[in-house]
Amino acid sequence: MSAGAAIMARVIPLRPLGDAGEEELIRAGWRKQSTLSEPRLSEVAEGYRSMGYEVHLQPYRAGPGCNTCFDAGEALGQKHATVWIRGGGSARGDDELFD
Repeated sequence: MSAGAAIMARVIPLRPLGDAGEEELIRAGWRKQSTLSEPRLSEVAEGYRSMGYEVHLQPYRAGPGCNTCFDAGEALGQKHATVWIRGGGSARGDDELFD
């Protein structure tokens, strides 16, 4: 790829499940996985979906402690979200990896 070539990325729009707190999500069967920004956010979400999981992306909210990395990313226009999954997780039966 040449130095001047544009890189196109698909971005997942964040659609939160209301204003659910972590405790509420955990009670509803969700498991917290990671907090990421694009392009890894889309890759991880699609990976979990392909494994049969239901995926919820919750926009990141600064909490207590150091938020320097998130603040720096936000200043550059990055949006971070926390990946939550539940259910699913069944491997495809026809996949030779699981023979």
